[in-house]
Amino acid sequence: MPLIVLASSSSSRRELLGRLGLPFQHHSPDIDETPRAGETPRMLAERLSREKAQALAEHYPHHLIIGSDQVVSIDDDLLGKPGNLNRARQQLQRFSGRRIHFLTGVALLDTRRHHCDTFVDLTSVDVRSLGPEEIEGYLIKEPAIDNAGSFYMEKLGTALFEGIHTSDPSALIGLPLIALCRLLRDAGINPLLE
Repeated sequence: MPLIVLASSSSSRRELLGRLGLPFQHHSPDIDETPRAGETPRMLAERLSREKAQALAEHYPHHLIIGSDQVVSIDDDLLGKPGNLNRARQQLQRFSGRRIHFLTGVALLDTRRHHCDTFVDLTSVDVRSLGPEEIEGYLIKEPAIDNAGSFYMEKLGTALFEGIHTSDPSALIGLPLIALCRLLRDAGINPLLE
């Protein structure tokens, strides 16, 4: 079995990949995540996932490298990680009572064959109508300034939701495991048989 590398510094993605019971390493890629002119949220999620995997190809020439990235959109606007509490507050105010979309890309690069497969999952989240005190309370308890959407689904962020519409619950946390298992099987690795 080829060695697996997760191109990410995310502890959530490491935890998710660990659920498959496959040995892997992780290494943080360094790429420019700036959206390109005319790039849709789906295109951006796919490109960033692929580029994260490709950024490590020289270091891991006989491996399977997993790249993943997530983008958030509302009203066709791309929203990145807030980066500070004020922008997180603004994002949560904008999301209040609305449906937002998370596009989570995953890429599997086989550096032995120089072949890369990608997939983008769409998850829609209905956010409750939030009062200012709820937003402040959330940001005090869980300042998710480094996470797309300004919340952590795997933590207290679920208290912000009315509903989640998805075919893969792991995608909202940051790594679509159902799609990844399919990509791994296509590359000759079945987590059930390893």
